Amino acid sequence: MSRPTKCRRVCRRPLFDSFIPAGEEGAPEVQLTVDEYEAIRIIDLEGNTQEQCANRMNVSRTTITDIYDSARKKIAELLVNGRTLKVCGGNFTVCDGSANDYCGNRQCVRAKKRKRGQNNSDGDDRMKIAVTYQDGEIFQHFGHSEYFKVYEVQDGKVTSSEVIGTNGTGHGALAGLLFNGGVEVLICGGIGGGAQLALKEAGIKVFGGCSGDADTAVEEYLNGTLGYDPDVHCDHHGHDHEGGHACGSHGCGNHGCH
Repeated sequence: MSRPTKCRRVCRRPLFDSFIPAGEEGAPEVQLTVDEYEAIRIIDLEGNTQEQCANRMNVSRTTITDIYDSARKKIAELLVNGRTLKVCGGNFTVCDGSANDYCGNRQCVRAKKRKRGQNNSDGDDRMKIAVTYQDGEIFQHFGHSEYFKVYEVQDGKVTSSEVIGTNGTGHGALAGLLFNGGVEVLICGGIGGGAQLALKEAGIKVFGGCSGDADTAVEEYLNGTLGYDPDVHCDHHGHDHEGGHACGSHGCGNHGCH
């Protein structure tokens, strides 16, 4: 009887889960698993050794070598032969913040800081709030947002704000845009389940089902009086289409690609 595959620990799910070569819509697909993606991120992007990667992913060095070699071959194939890349599936569990101080997931970092009695940031209470935005109002379809208004908050007060464009960013990639901008809270109208999952994995709290003046909504959030719908969903075009594909769950197992 073979030994069961040990669950690979990943810091967070990929914020961008597909790439298509320019001008090659419909190109054959290469599937990179989430644990293969994590090995590439830790070793090639962050510059860690395979041994360090093994410690972070809670597996043996031999396992990491196999995962890393497989990932590199897939990346070589898609670059040389012009394949579509899809990141999904694999045997993994998402870190909950309790295991490693080096985890880069903001949700994990905040969990560790709460355990230590620290604020969300080093030395003071700062955060960023984003609102789906159009003509001063909360835009009602997250996945079609052309603009966000982003508010800098310190000690419970708005210190500055700016309107940023999404530059045509697609549904699932909007979570990455907000994450890379340091946003921790999103206020919006309608939002699909896939987008909510992507934002949750990015450590961004979602307050959906909101409407009206964007500035007022932020003030109400800071005062604890914001009205929102925790069960909001987007019925635009009659189906939930936002956020791309969600692969697997938080539990360990062989997650398939949908």
